[in-house]
Amino acid sequence: MKFSLTQTALEQTKGDCLVVAVFEDKELSNAAATIDKATKGLISRLLERGDLPGKIGQNLLIPEVEGIDAERLLLVGAGAKDKLTDLKFKGLHQKAIASIKELPLTRVVFDTLDLALSNNPNADKLSLAMQAVDAGYYRVDGLKSSKKAQLTPEVVEFVGGENRSGLEQATALLAGMNLTRDLGNAPGNICTPSYFAKTALELASEYDSIKTQIIDEEEGRELGFNAFLAVGQGSEEPSKFIIMQYQGADDKEEAPIGLVGKGISFDSGGVSIKPSEGMEGMKYDMCGAASVFGVIKAAAEMGLKKNIVAIVVSAENMPDGKALKPGDILTSYSGLTIEVINTDAEGRLALCDGLGYIGKFNPKVVIDMATLTGACVVALGEHNTGLMSNDDELAQTLLQAGKDAADKAWQLPLDEEYQEQIDSPFADIANTGGKPAGSITAGCFLSRFAKEYAWAHLDIAGSAGGVFDKKKGATARPVPLLMRYLTSLK
Repeated sequence: MKFSLTQTALEQTKGDCLVVAVFEDKELSNAAATIDKATKGLISRLLERGDLPGKIGQNLLIPEVEGIDAERLLLVGAGAKDKLTDLKFKGLHQKAIASIKELPLTRVVFDTLDLALSNNPNADKLSLAMQAVDAGYYRVDGLKSSKKAQLTPEVVEFVGGENRSGLEQATALLAGMNLTRDLGNAPGNICTPSYFAKTALELASEYDSIKTQIIDEEEGRELGFNAFLAVGQGSEEPSKFIIMQYQGADDKEEAPIGLVGKGISFDSGGVSIKPSEGMEGMKYDMCGAASVFGVIKAAAEMGLKKNIVAIVVSAENMPDGKALKPGDILTSYSGLTIEVINTDAEGRLALCDGLGYIGKFNPKVVIDMATLTGACVVALGEHNTGLMSNDDELAQTLLQAGKDAADKAWQLPLDEEYQEQIDSPFADIANTGGKPAGSITAGCFLSRFAKEYAWAHLDIAGSAGGVFDKKKGATARPVPLLMRYLTSLK
């Protein structure tokens, strides 16, 4: 499916389906008013007799319409004109696709970009619309023995868009998001740490701007990745410490942006085993790593003029005679010793060695992302990513990027008092502080390994999609937030 822009007069726009919006209270969008005039008042008559109330999700497909060149007309409800938020804007495009996705369409044309968003004037409406359309056609049934025919149009066009570079950036973002979704939705017997390593090498082969290094377990032990390697020592799958360097800045020596992603390809909880009900959703415990891959691909696709160093710490957390045990004490790459209270608090053990090692690259800032805590889902649900940071300027920039990208985050505190919960009488630090403020104390743990640079932690346990809502599948968040942040940097 290819996205494009057109300046053709609306009534002369050719295609299998033309999509325009109508509001509640029988109010027409500019596009609908144009079509209404060309069709001698057809839309007005339909609204007068109550065929389309105009609420979000209330759509009306008209197979043949005299006065326009498109073969079909889809009228989509946009709700109240002054209350059209970015979320509702994406929703009306998703509902539009739901109305037509079973039809054999070759070319679909949307005239929706002039709709005003009441809550987000900085939003890139073209990108939001493209994300919604792409997600509407995205499928996860690739491993079924009997595959349903995919009725995806060859071209989806948007009327009135003039920013060709914006189209290219949005297309690059989609490429990254789809890689993130594909990795996130893949089962744990396919998307293993070795599969991540293979994917990283393939990216380096595809793009000259990417260089990849894979550190295996033997080399990792020599380097001192004891916390990370302890996570996977109960698994038959070898752990992989993956480094991807994207070189996009004109100045090759420009300090890179650092990214670290949690890639636990399956999380049984280890010896502190999880309940069996719902455990299949733990294949999504690598969505932080998948998001790192998505950002690297999107950056390469758009030729982002920044340098990025990305580390993926990938392991499988399984119970075994060799597995990590509660009470064990580990010495991290940074030298801090860690008392293991709960082997199901494994993501932070993997991340802390990634956060320690990335300092070698003298990063400008470091952002880690992980499906880290159920406590974050309790606090924020699936709508906001949890954000913690040791640098308020970085935090505020990320929060604004999330708002602008309609990929929201909410900042949680890292106050000194919370640090006391993870003190240990036997080691420098404990890997969990108990249930109270569980997402915050996880952030406190990570903060002790990120003291040498400006750092932010994104807990995507709810927003990544699949961990606690398995039917939803991977959402590819926070790739839009991160790409908005990266493209906004001077």
